[in-house]
Amino acid sequence: MKKLIQAAKVAREHACAHVTGYKVGAALETAKGKVYTGANVESPSAISCLCAERVALFSALSQGERLFKRIVTVAERKHPIPPCGFCRQTLLEFAPELEVIMANLEGKTKRSQLAELMPDAYLFE
Repeated sequence: MKKLIQAAKVAREHACAHVTGYKVGAALETAKGKVYTGANVESPSAISCLCAERVALFSALSQGERLFKRIVTVAERKHPIPPCGFCRQTLLEFAPELEVIMANLEGKTKRSQLAELMPDAYLFE
Protein backbone atom coordinates (compact mmCIF):
# COMPACT_ATOMS: atom_id res chain seq x y z
CA MET A 1 0.00 0.00 0.00
CA LYS A 2 2.89 2.41 0.72
CA LYS A 3 4.04 2.10 -2.89
CA LEU A 4 0.58 3.05 -4.15
CA ILE A 5 0.28 5.99 -1.76
CA GLN A 6 3.66 7.27 -2.91
CA ALA A 7 2.66 6.87 -6.57
CA ALA A 8 -0.54 8.85 -5.90
CA LYS A 9 1.45 11.58 -4.12
CA VAL A 10 3.79 11.89 -7.11
CA ALA A 11 0.81 12.00 -9.50
CA ARG A 12 -0.78 14.72 -7.35
CA GLU A 13 2.17 16.99 -8.06
CA HIS A 14 1.19 16.92 -11.75
CA ALA A 15 -2.38 18.10 -11.11
CA CYS A 16 -3.66 20.99 -13.20
CA ALA A 17 -5.66 22.62 -10.42
CA HIS A 18 -5.39 26.24 -11.46
CA VAL A 19 -9.10 26.90 -10.82
CA THR A 20 -9.53 25.60 -7.25
CA GLY A 21 -5.96 24.86 -6.18
CA TYR A 22 -7.23 21.49 -4.91
CA LYS A 23 -4.74 18.85 -6.08
CA VAL A 24 -5.58 15.14 -6.05
CA GLY A 25 -3.50 12.19 -7.16
CA ALA A 26 -4.63 8.62 -7.76
CA ALA A 27 -2.91 5.28 -8.27
CA LEU A 28 -4.93 2.38 -9.70
CA GLU A 29 -3.55 -1.14 -9.31
CA THR A 30 -4.54 -3.82 -11.80
CA ALA A 31 -5.17 -7.44 -10.90
CA LYS A 32 -1.68 -8.20 -12.28
CA GLY A 33 -0.05 -5.53 -10.09
CA LYS A 34 0.57 -2.86 -12.71
CA VAL A 35 -0.03 0.70 -11.50
CA TYR A 36 -1.62 3.54 -13.49
CA THR A 37 -1.65 7.03 -12.04
CA GLY A 38 -3.72 10.12 -12.62
CA ALA A 39 -4.06 13.69 -11.41
CA ASN A 40 -7.05 15.98 -11.53
CA VAL A 41 -7.30 18.34 -14.49
CA GLU A 42 -9.36 21.50 -14.10
CA SER A 43 -10.71 23.96 -16.61
CA PRO A 44 -12.72 27.16 -16.16
CA SER A 45 -15.47 25.20 -17.89
CA ALA A 46 -16.50 22.83 -15.09
CA ILE A 47 -17.94 20.28 -17.49
CA SER A 48 -14.51 19.55 -18.95
CA CYS A 49 -12.80 18.87 -15.60
CA LEU A 50 -11.58 15.37 -14.77
CA CYS A 51 -10.87 13.88 -11.37
CA ALA A 52 -7.66 11.97 -10.68
CA GLU A 53 -9.51 8.67 -10.24
CA ARG A 54 -11.05 8.79 -13.71
CA VAL A 55 -7.79 9.93 -15.30
CA ALA A 56 -6.05 6.85 -13.83
CA LEU A 57 -8.91 4.56 -14.86
CA PHE A 58 -9.10 5.90 -18.41
CA SER A 59 -5.34 5.59 -18.77
CA ALA A 60 -5.50 1.94 -17.73
CA LEU A 61 -8.50 1.20 -19.94
CA SER A 62 -6.83 2.83 -22.95
CA GLN A 63 -3.89 0.45 -22.46
CA GLY A 64 -6.19 -2.59 -22.53
CA GLU A 65 -6.50 -3.21 -18.79
CA ARG A 66 -9.84 -4.52 -17.60
CA LEU A 67 -9.28 -6.10 -14.16
CA PHE A 68 -8.54 -3.88 -11.17
CA LYS A 69 -7.67 -4.56 -7.54
CA ARG A 70 -7.53 -1.22 -5.72
CA ILE A 71 -7.28 2.51 -6.11
CA VAL A 72 -5.52 4.96 -3.80
CA THR A 73 -6.30 8.67 -3.71
CA VAL A 74 -4.24 11.35 -1.99
CA ALA A 75 -5.37 14.89 -1.26
CA GLU A 76 -4.33 17.67 1.08
CA ARG A 77 -7.14 17.62 3.61
CA LYS A 78 -7.38 17.08 7.36
CA HIS A 79 -9.15 13.76 6.83
CA PRO A 80 -8.99 11.39 3.85
CA ILE A 81 -11.90 12.02 1.50
CA PRO A 82 -13.75 9.56 -0.76
CA PRO A 83 -14.08 9.84 -4.53
CA CYS A 84 -16.84 12.07 -5.87
CA GLY A 85 -20.11 10.61 -7.13
CA PHE A 86 -19.06 10.69 -10.80
CA CYS A 87 -15.88 8.77 -9.99
CA ARG A 88 -17.70 6.26 -7.80
CA GLN A 89 -20.20 5.52 -10.56
CA THR A 90 -17.54 5.25 -13.27
CA LEU A 91 -15.29 3.01 -11.17
CA LEU A 92 -18.26 0.83 -10.25
CA GLU A 93 -19.08 0.23 -13.90
CA PHE A 94 -15.59 -1.15 -14.56
CA ALA A 95 -14.54 -2.56 -11.16
CA PRO A 96 -17.43 -3.27 -8.78
CA GLU A 97 -15.16 -5.23 -6.39
CA LEU A 98 -12.58 -2.42 -6.15
CA GLU A 99 -10.94 -1.57 -2.84
CA VAL A 100 -10.71 2.19 -2.26
CA ILE A 101 -7.94 3.59 -0.08
CA MET A 102 -8.17 7.28 0.72
CA ALA A 103 -5.15 9.11 2.17
CA ASN A 104 -4.03 12.59 3.08
CA LEU A 105 -0.52 14.04 2.91
CA GLU A 106 0.07 13.41 6.63
CA GLY A 107 -0.38 9.66 6.23
CA LYS A 108 -3.91 9.20 7.55
CA THR A 109 -5.74 6.52 5.59
CA LYS A 110 -9.22 5.12 5.31
CA ARG A 111 -10.19 1.92 3.49
CA SER A 112 -13.49 0.96 1.99
CA GLN A 113 -14.93 -1.28 -0.66
CA LEU A 114 -16.37 0.63 -3.59
CA ALA A 115 -19.73 -1.11 -3.08
CA GLU A 116 -19.87 0.37 0.45
CA LEU A 117 -19.46 3.84 -1.03
CA MET A 118 -22.23 3.19 -3.57
CA PRO A 119 -25.16 1.46 -1.87
CA ASP A 120 -28.03 0.74 -4.23
CA ALA A 121 -25.88 1.79 -7.17
CA TYR A 122 -27.31 2.17 -10.65
CA LEU A 123 -25.95 -0.40 -13.08
CA PHE A 124 -27.17 -0.65 -16.65
CA GLU A 125 -28.09 -4.24 -17.47
